[in-house]
Amino acid sequence: MGKVIRGQRKGYGSVFRAHTRLRKGKSRMRNRDITERHKRIKGVIRKIIHDPGRGAPLAIIEYKNPIKYGREKVTIAAAEGTYTGQYMYAGKTAPLFVGNILPVGQMPEGTLICNMESIPGDGGKYIRASGAVGAIVAQTASGKTVIRLPSGQKKIIKGTCRAMVGVVAGGGRPEKPMLKAGRAYHKYKVKRNCWPKVSGVCMNPVEHPHGGGNHQHVGKPTTVGRFRTPGRKVGLIAARRTGIGRTRTKVF
Repeated sequence: MGKVIRGQRKGYGSVFRAHTRLRKGKSRMRNRDITERHKRIKGVIRKIIHDPGRGAPLAIIEYKNPIKYGREKVTIAAAEGTYTGQYMYAGKTAPLFVGNILPVGQMPEGTLICNMESIPGDGGKYIRASGAVGAIVAQTASGKTVIRLPSGQKKIIKGTCRAMVGVVAGGGRPEKPMLKAGRAYHKYKVKRNCWPKVSGVCMNPVEHPHGGGNHQHVGKPTTVGRFRTPGRKVGLIAARRTGIGRTRTKVF
């Protein structure tokens, strides 16, 4: 019987939990109320801040509460080109301008979007990484909208789902090389305990299914079934296909 491997230990949480103490807030739109469903609401970008553990900067947007006296603030991943003091609009009749939030059904084909909802009112779950961008591909007669995600995959959502116009700020971040281990250490220190990662072939047989041997080699196929025991599920889990896929056509 071997040891409990790293993949099993991560399931318990413990030292593998996310480091959230320094984070400034979730990236989320304001609640989808009657004002946004029928008209629009004006907000102002008060501040653009860095959120530890996130590649994209966060914009703090302040709105006047349309129901009662007071103001409400939301934090959301900033679009490239937005600035402090900029007025931005959210709602069905908002103009098509970078930083504004509209239902995807109101946008023309070819519009570049980010911070997209998958279900109306969920606050934005897709296209939030730094430099990420999606596009409106088509509007259907049934009220659905076809979206191209940053991966190239097409997704069909309801036309009432909201999205922000533009590209997420912070693009080109991965292009700068790390150069030294200290920078990787600080990068992942504010995210979670996932670095450095020791390869399985470096370990002993008792610690990993790929460990052991007189040379560093796996010695068996790296594909593994979906329903294997947790101590064996390492490598390519439930792989439909392997290899670099030279015959596949690229999705534009």
